[in-house]
Amino acid sequence: MLRQYGRKPVTCSQYRRMFKFPVQDYYVSLGFDFSREDWNRVAVEFHERYGIHSKKARLRKEARETLRRLYKRGMAMSILSASEASILERMVTERGIRPFFSGLYGLSDLFARSKVDAGKKLISSIGIDPADLLLVGDTVHDAEVAVTMGCRCVLLRGGHQAEDRLRHCGCEILPDVGSLFGYLRKDSVTARCGRRTMP
Repeated sequence: MLRQYGRKPVTCSQYRRMFKFPVQDYYVSLGFDFSREDWNRVAVEFHERYGIHSKKARLRKEARETLRRLYKRGMAMSILSASEASILERMVTERGIRPFFSGLYGLSDLFARSKVDAGKKLISSIGIDPADLLLVGDTVHDAEVAVTMGCRCVLLRGGHQAEDRLRHCGCEILPDVGSLFGYLRKDSVTARCGRRTMP
């Protein structure tokens, strides 16, 4: 798409250093000028391509096994995502992990502005004290959303943003999904309170 719109493609490393929320701001950093270009059209075109190519996207290493182990131990889990809700439902269902999650909380449009409102809806729906929630994410925005929601946050390497950007959030950073299980076993709040919900 960047070539089509006359922009220089980016590498994965560049992407992780540039990507941000709202996603429209990321496109601006790539050189788009939405006073002259149609943001709605760009967003729709991206998702048309994403719908095709995302079918090949795999889960993170150890993700399925980690989810299975947490689920078997009675850990209630939900997904909070900047994806449009129907896309989120399809992606999770296609990968066979939908049964692990009590709820999926996506957005009502394609524009990935913020997850704050969806996070507030999640808290309202599950009826659990935010202090007893742990948000597992991979972006600075995830840490910001956790603060707004009043819950704790742990971030994973290898996602949408480079690790040096995540370090500024003050959250613990885990190397991979597999290490999440060990983190939760030693986490004092989890040990004290028992059953937890992890958005």
